[in-house]
Amino acid sequence: MTEPLLSVRDLKTQFFTEDGTVRAVDGISFDVYEGEIVGLVGESGAGKSVATSSILRLVDSPGEIVGGEIEFKGETIFGLEEGDAGELRPRDEMLTETQMRKRIRGREIAIIFQDPMESLNPVFTVGGQLREFIEINRDLDPAEAKEEAIDMLREVGIPAPESRYDEYPHQFSGGMRQRVLIAMALACQPDLIIADEPTTALDVTVEGEILEMVTALQEKYDTSFIWVTHDMSVVAEICDRVNVMYLGEIIEQAEVDDLFYDTKHPYTSALLDSMPRPDKTVDELRPIEGVMPEAINPPSGCRFHSRCPEAREVCREVHPDLRDLSDEGEATHTGACVKHDAFDVGYGDSPAIETETGSGFSAGLTETGGEAE
Repeated sequence: MTEPLLSVRDLKTQFFTEDGTVRAVDGISFDVYEGEIVGLVGESGAGKSVATSSILRLVDSPGEIVGGEIEFKGETIFGLEEGDAGELRPRDEMLTETQMRKRIRGREIAIIFQDPMESLNPVFTVGGQLREFIEINRDLDPAEAKEEAIDMLREVGIPAPESRYDEYPHQFSGGMRQRVLIAMALACQPDLIIADEPTTALDVTVEGEILEMVTALQEKYDTSFIWVTHDMSVVAEICDRVNVMYLGEIIEQAEVDDLFYDTKHPYTSALLDSMPRPDKTVDELRPIEGVMPEAINPPSGCRFHSRCPEAREVCREVHPDLRDLSDEGEATHTGACVKHDAFDVGYGDSPAIETETGSGFSAGLTETGGEAE
């Protein structure tokens, strides 16, 4: 296999608050290769958006990237080394903030945010904002940048782009505004686009149109994507490979078909059971019990054990790492669940525990004497 376009290793991002340290991203590793769409999926609070902000080094105080390594096209976006006095310091080869701002952000790695109204300035025309972005990042003169902006609006399906170029964001629908952000991301012909839940605020019909358009443009430009979402149906529609996140950690990684049809982690199964599936008929959908714990004080052992229907006592005691759970000769499929033989920690002999769902946000654990079903 070729070298990855983006490589993230043991990335840790924390927020230092008066109440304690929030471990928002806690040691995740994944790769993105040229021309593929990689999903980053999980509930709100899993750490997805913080992870993507860390890739672009856009984490502001009180947040800080405290560990790990990020490499893009062979260059070090983030990396630490130990100094003479034992302190951690940026590596000499790490890109400077100026290099990140002028070379990487926008030009080589673009980002599409969830809410276009927060990304587009309401007092400037849509075309003017797109033209300025192209002019700055591609070193074109104003006339050339305007022509390119109109072409990109046409490319993403904006009707009558010459006239709509002079309109303001409030004159566009939500779907059209999102198309403008996609045009802005593609305009500088980046190698990687981070899409941070770009279809969440759209209705299902418009979402489907956006996904079809992105797929077509991705094939045309051969651009790689990191697609951040909580919606497994979007993952099935658009992604090649998937990383499932829970409470700051990646707990399963696989190609999209393997993830859906040979799920290895109970949390991934719970996500799938909570959504309608065209390949499976069920009497009713099953929501995930309880709520995600706070990242300031994550549970011991497996972080999902307090909500897991398959949890046993050993799940409280052993913190599982990602291990290869695929059969010989099959594509790599990793998971972090001690029920698999690869961990060999006595899961089968461990007494079962089950979630006890209370009212509101309360949820606890009750030990049971019988075997887990």
